[in-house]
Amino acid sequence: MTVPAPRTVAQGAPRHPTEEELLRRVTALHEDPRATDHGLAAPLGRLDDPLLLAELGRLLETVEAARLSPAPARRARPLRIAVAATFTADNVVPLLRATLLAAGVDTEIHTCPYGRLTLELADPRSGLAAFRPDAVLCLLDAGAVLPRDWDPSRPEELADVLGERTATLTDAAAGFAARGGTAVLLHTVPLPRPDRRSVISLRGAAALGRIWRGANTALLTAGETCDGVYTTDLEAVLTDSAGPVRDERQYRFGRMAWTPSTELAYAREAAAFCRAVAGLGRKVLVLDLDNTLWGGVLGDDGPTGIELGTLYPGDCYTDLQHRALALRRQGVLLAVCSKNERELVDSVLDGHPDMVLRPDDFVAVLADWERKDAHIAALAEELGLTQDAFVFADDSAFECGMVGETLPQVAVAHLDGDPSDHSRTILDPAHFVQLGTTDTDTDRTGLYRDRRERGRLRGTHASAEDYLRDLDIRVLIRPADAFTLPRLIQLELRTNQFNLTGRSHGEALTRRMADSPDHLVLAVEVTDRFGAEGVVGGVWLDRRPDRWVVRNLVLSCRVLSRGVEQAVLQHVADRARAADASLLEAHFTPTGRNTPAAGLYPSAGFAPTAAVGDTHRYLTHPDSLATLAPDWITLDAKEAPHHV
Repeated sequence: MTVPAPRTVAQGAPRHPTEEELLRRVTALHEDPRATDHGLAAPLGRLDDPLLLAELGRLLETVEAARLSPAPARRARPLRIAVAATFTADNVVPLLRATLLAAGVDTEIHTCPYGRLTLELADPRSGLAAFRPDAVLCLLDAGAVLPRDWDPSRPEELADVLGERTATLTDAAAGFAARGGTAVLLHTVPLPRPDRRSVISLRGAAALGRIWRGANTALLTAGETCDGVYTTDLEAVLTDSAGPVRDERQYRFGRMAWTPSTELAYAREAAAFCRAVAGLGRKVLVLDLDNTLWGGVLGDDGPTGIELGTLYPGDCYTDLQHRALALRRQGVLLAVCSKNERELVDSVLDGHPDMVLRPDDFVAVLADWERKDAHIAALAEELGLTQDAFVFADDSAFECGMVGETLPQVAVAHLDGDPSDHSRTILDPAHFVQLGTTDTDTDRTGLYRDRRERGRLRGTHASAEDYLRDLDIRVLIRPADAFTLPRLIQLELRTNQFNLTGRSHGEALTRRMADSPDHLVLAVEVTDRFGAEGVVGGVWLDRRPDRWVVRNLVLSCRVLSRGVEQAVLQHVADRARAADASLLEAHFTPTGRNTPAAGLYPSAGFAPTAAVGDTHRYLTHPDSLATLAPDWITLDAKEAPHHV
């Protein structure tokens, strides 16, 4: 029997479809499991109607991202998200699903019973614990911390009870994160208007505001100091949202503590957090120049005629440069891609007195008359990054359309309209979100610039081995310490190509393993003739009396194909042998993205043994392994203080 080809819907859909058109297209996907609509993700991501978006999210419950996105996120499995709320939050789940599907992320969402947030977090046998989520979203309303019978004439008496209730909540969140390595998201809680207005004296209202902000400060502090716990400042986010936080009729009728606009604002923040948990934050911002980094056209107006400085509209472009510089300092790579004369561009970058960004802030400056999409594709290859790590910002609708069409994995930020809004467009939380920053992030531009230089050196040698020997590679391996742990946590989360299991232990579990005599977490650093690469790899190990187990091994794509992975495995085997372990076990879970890592253990002499689920297990005797580290690598091992 011939199976008909999958039907494609809405191929000629307008760029900004009407609400009726969106509903029709989503309904078509809902009703036909073979239908695709690869133009749907973009308008779905732009939709600002929370009621319509929630309805679309419900229809999309069984639809995979690949059916509506031209470039879905390449993950081994759906992101497992749990939602636990202290109020009725039925619309948040479909809003979150639709927002993540628009970003190309498949999800599996578990909803905890209403009003049981703290119990679900605290009970190791709860349904939440059994779900084993990657991320837990804790949705809080004022009633979760504010006593119903509080006395507005004595607001100062609230301080202790608010402190106790927020402490109970944050302790439960930290405990859950520590047990399973899950990332838990809290948020600051807005105080609804009726509670604010119940205090009629100005001094009393000031006291209430101070005490309430103290409770929110405790939630923010937990997101700063508790391993695995993060806090989004929802109270601040809602300053950009129209309307009240709560509809009193809906709240009294069904304990719906958020209006639709509040639900959408939260869903977008939560979706950004989930993308960070999945390691899907973007890493490179590619910027046009004319009417993007400065006002005007350099070729027409000349270096002295472009608009920059403290007066409108030049101050808009100066502000954008400040925002881009802030991104660079947090690990985002900046690149220029402009149709311009290179000599003129260099003169402005080097010498214009109002430029904030200078040549050293960019990993690459591409200024000529070639196609921008070709430049971006080539730059991705040079840097060893996938195209889904890139954001392209340009004022030209043509250039944005070209890049969006030919490189669908690249996020496109069209800087149209008034330039005062350009910084907001660049800083969309869906672009560069990450769970934390490290010292390596601040040095990332230099690290990747050196990588491009290594690529140029490669072309001057007759063989790969000659090139590698000329690099003078040194690999330093040592137990993780307080300085390297944040980078290791980030690296395991964000590494896909050389991640042996495709999973992350998470912050809380990694720190606990690093401080346990029964486990070992190793940091891998690499240097060569061009300088230090920083912490580029990590190993998570169980240390049993007779058997060591490599739970995961990750390595940055920056150092692949140099033999570093073999040197790391050599070091692990040497340590196991020194500890009198008779067996060394290693795990590999194929994800679809970690194919470059698939051959590591077999090629090193490990023998396959019984698999557990989708995880392949390999065994070897440390004494039987041949020398693994290639002769062009100098392997250096150091100890670090055990306590981290």
